[in-house]
Amino acid sequence: MRECYNSGVIVVIDNRDSFTFNLVHELQRLGAEVRVLRGRDAGSADAMASGVSGVLIGPGPGEPSGAGGSEEIIRARCDVLVGPPILGVCLGHQALATALGGRLRQATELVHGSTRPLIHSGEGLLAGLPSPFPMARYNSLVIEESTLPPALEITGRTPDGDIAAIRHRTLPLTGVQGHPESILSVEIGGRTLLENFVRLCGADPARPARSTLATGP
Repeated sequence: MRECYNSGVIVVIDNRDSFTFNLVHELQRLGAEVRVLRGRDAGSADAMASGVSGVLIGPGPGEPSGAGGSEEIIRARCDVLVGPPILGVCLGHQALATALGGRLRQATELVHGSTRPLIHSGEGLLAGLPSPFPMARYNSLVIEESTLPPALEITGRTPDGDIAAIRHRTLPLTGVQGHPESILSVEIGGRTLLENFVRLCGADPARPARSTLATGP
């Protein structure tokens, strides 16, 4: 696992999805201090500010191009060698690719509200998860593999071969198409993925959860 950045606040980008505060709750449970910013208001200055130890770009409806500052944040992070780790969940995962020039397509199987096996490499934030891992999914779009930016590598797939997890080859940027925070996945391994992210951001999952939560305007 890559070296921690520091032990400040994890910024969660809320892209208008009901799962956002499930993610916030899990991060706090794991000892992180969390600040929530609305996607339409968030920009790279917020995500790269002093004291930010990590950024989680959350799920949401539509495509990443309509998710406010998510793609801008990713591009800004890719422009510097040192900065906070980023975890993209669902829409945030797709944004990692589209921000760097990738495109999306219809998923081979449209899944909303059930689990499908995630067959993965066990590397990075996926360390400690069984493979295959039953990941909750709520998506109809996936990254088009032929357009995957060279800076990204595939670390997980569905049984159909669709891209289900990616990471940057040199920077601490990771995306998962499924929802590790969902009740369908969190108790059987999803929390492990989030714990790996919290550790990467410098927080201690063994300490009591922080209750501080600053919400963007």
